[in-house]
Amino acid sequence: MLPASRRSAAGSVTAELATALPVLVVMLAVAIGVVGAVTDQLRCVDAAREGARAAARGEPAARVVAIARQVAPPGAQVQTAPAGDGMLTVSVSSRVPMAGRLLPVAVRARAVAAAEPGVSP
Repeated sequence: MLPASRRSAAGSVTAELATALPVLVVMLAVAIGVVGAVTDQLRCVDAAREGARAAARGEPAARVVAIARQVAPPGAQVQTAPAGDGMLTVSVSSRVPMAGRLLPVAVRARAVAAAEPGVSP
């Protein structure tokens, strides 16, 4: 049989674990959400870059948007616009659900490319 001092210590360890476990679960959920947000941010950057390249080649605006949407996260918004001086801009934005969809985070990216010779912006 355990001495009285060890028996009371065993109960306190269980209580501390019961208190700490929800905190660990929340921290894990936040970490997973952050990884998802970073992943979607990188996908927005890649989508904007691909769209800007297509626009610089002279692709029609609808095709530029379609190319960017293939790379972008699902549900992302894609916009194209001339930036002046023969430059073309593609912007991609998306909302990433974090913390069980309670806290959506906006991620965006913008890429600018020079129009190739013979292509009007």
